[in-house]
Amino acid sequence: MLRSTSLGKVLVDARGRTLYLFEADRNAKSACYGQCAAAWPPFLTTGAGVGGPNVTNGLLSTTKRKDGTRQVVYAGHPLYFFGADARAGQTKGEGINRFGGSWYAVNGAGKAVAPASSPAPYPGGSDMGNYP
Repeated sequence: MLRSTSLGKVLVDARGRTLYLFEADRNAKSACYGQCAAAWPPFLTTGAGVGGPNVTNGLLSTTKRKDGTRQVVYAGHPLYFFGADARAGQTKGEGINRFGGSWYAVNGAGKAVAPASSPAPYPGGSDMGNYP
């Protein structure tokens, strides 16, 4: 479903947590594993799911991860959460460049929400800091 945030309307899960795309992903396949997936947990599912209001169900699909779990894909982009988004509606992951690509919240059309002029640094500097 979509939720209004400081970035505008973005895709969220049923609990209101912002969903992100990773520019390094290709062909609806995740490039985020290990430490990356610890910081940016994939949005996993066990079923087909329905997107909710203002979401095009025809753009929803899943992709199989290396461990056999199914990750939700929207408009060809595997979806992720950001570990530092502690509450519904937070968008702290917007524009971060980490793990080989930039991360952006996703709008209802499946596009990156208008990226800032330059990607934001990863919170905590060059290491993982207190982020998962």
